Amino acid sequence: MISSSAAARLVRRISLKRGSGAACLSSCGISTTTSSRVPSVEEAGTAQSGDSNDWNQHRLTEDQQSFQTLASDFARNELIPFAAEWDEKKHFPVDVLRSAANLGFGGIFCGHDVGGSGLTRADGAIIFEALAYGDIGTTAYLTIHNMCCSIIDRFGTEEQRQTWLPGLTCMDRLSSYCLTEPSSGSDAASLRTTARRDPGSTDYILTGEKAFVSGGGSSDVYLVMARTGADGPKGISCFIVEKDMPGVSFGRQEDKMGWRNQPTSAVILEDVRVPEQNRIGAEGQGFNIALTGLDGGRINIGTCSVGGAQFCLDTAKEYVSTRKQFGKPILHFQHTQFKLADMMTSVVASRLMVANAAAALDAKTPWATPSAAMAKRFATETCFNVCSEALQLHGGYGYLKDYPIERYVRDLRVHMILEGTNEVMRLVISRHMTKKL
Repeated sequence: MISSSAAARLVRRISLKRGSGAACLSSCGISTTTSSRVPSVEEAGTAQSGDSNDWNQHRLTEDQQSFQTLASDFARNELIPFAAEWDEKKHFPVDVLRSAANLGFGGIFCGHDVGGSGLTRADGAIIFEALAYGDIGTTAYLTIHNMCCSIIDRFGTEEQRQTWLPGLTCMDRLSSYCLTEPSSGSDAASLRTTARRDPGSTDYILTGEKAFVSGGGSSDVYLVMARTGADGPKGISCFIVEKDMPGVSFGRQEDKMGWRNQPTSAVILEDVRVPEQNRIGAEGQGFNIALTGLDGGRINIGTCSVGGAQFCLDTAKEYVSTRKQFGKPILHFQHTQFKLADMMTSVVASRLMVANAAAALDAKTPWATPSAAMAKRFATETCFNVCSEALQLHGGYGYLKDYPIERYVRDLRVHMILEGTNEVMRLVISRHMTKKL
């Protein structure tokens, strides 16, 4: 386990790269040390990563290994001991998210000048996997917040970057992404939320409803895709909407199967006046901005699946080594050994698919979008199956909330739906394959 002093050294190294943006940490009242809360062995649970990560070390840089160690330490101390309670009570752990931002995880892909860590998608995939090992729901929200930050960092003006990002990268303010609507899911380009110019003013008036918004009602800032022009993708623009703007309200909190420790609700916009300076990018650029954000989002959700599957695999391996039937640990049965081998192969293959997609996005290759779609489709389906097999190896105990496996199964199921359903991922991949035919 990484020590507090080692963590502080790593945070300082990131902070030095940030330059003036590092002031965000102190302005948000955040120190550069890890939390003093250290749970007991009993609180932390029994799952240990063991030598699983060793199989991955040969392809990581020294910095990436440090990021992984820091994130793993945070997950073991701050997520694993409390995740079951958060799930049960539907508690949104904002304080823990801000502690993660303290370590540089609130603006992973943003520039140093606005308090970001300035890391790559490949770095982010390593960090998010390690965090998801400890808790899926909390990490998933963190990935969405990072997606919003990266959109502002990439497509915003310098004034917008300096206005919004310092408070977001330290997570003094939380953000949410608003694309899906009650009548437009996979067909996102058919969205109906409108943004019309107010006559005699440069302001926009936004009217509509967004569905399934992670952080809905709790986040301070919402990136909203709204129609400023004709039907279709070219008529969509992107806006920053603040929670306290007149006309903004929220639907009831959804009662979900998984991701229960983060709020999810509709965001309702009733004649919300939004100043022109809150528009990100040009009019009509919103759909391209949304899709660009989703490329990274799909990699993030894929790597969250990998982290959850690794936890379930490690937990199952420990369980079968101690659970005895027919006079010996069930690990000694060849069927169990083969099952674990297949599960490990699936996790490693998923991790490599995600890493390949992250590298493609970092390199800005023409195949980055289908690579992200392939990684998301493969990792979310394959890793869900790994978690299901881990539950099966636990027998009836795996179905009980006394054990963590059932929570990971519930949390991972939605990954095949959000950030574009896996059916849409197949559409994205096939279109890229056949576009030259």
